[in-house]
Amino acid sequence: MTSSTAATPGQQESLLGTLTVIPWVSEPESDAGTPVTPFLMVYSLGDGRDGTEAGAEALRAELEKIGLSIGDKVTDLSRETRIPVTLLVEAEQAVLNLPFMKVQCPVPPEWEKAAHESGTAYLICALRPWPEAVQGKPVGEEQLRAFLGEEEMVAKSAHCLVPVRRVRT
Repeated sequence: MTSSTAATPGQQESLLGTLTVIPWVSEPESDAGTPVTPFLMVYSLGDGRDGTEAGAEALRAELEKIGLSIGDKVTDLSRETRIPVTLLVEAEQAVLNLPFMKVQCPVPPEWEKAAHESGTAYLICALRPWPEAVQGKPVGEEQLRAFLGEEEMVAKSAHCLVPVRRVRT
């Protein structure tokens, strides 16, 4: 089970509405050599000023403006350094920065460990709203799988690998 963190960009009356971030890790396969992948997903609650469809189009425009494509292409941001997305992971917190939002999200210890070991996190920015998964309300594994398992999700999302940064001491 995991929970989400909300970030409301700019004004309360924005086209984007409430954007939410949820972390989870992939299940390790029986093969001990398979690394665990830390995932973050940004999605809207669909509560933007002009409704669900306008919010999805506004999010698409923001993602395309920064250089992310929508569909099944996975962009490696360690190679595409012109795309302004950063992720700082420290003390069971993930701080995700995109030009249109900044959010600090609590992550479980296994998520942080996987992020530091792999050096990246898999970020999904979903255009499909998920109004049922509100901030502070736990999201069960089956609920998350059902949302992620819909064919529309892959086609209507931006996918990227984000390098993990740490605080330097």
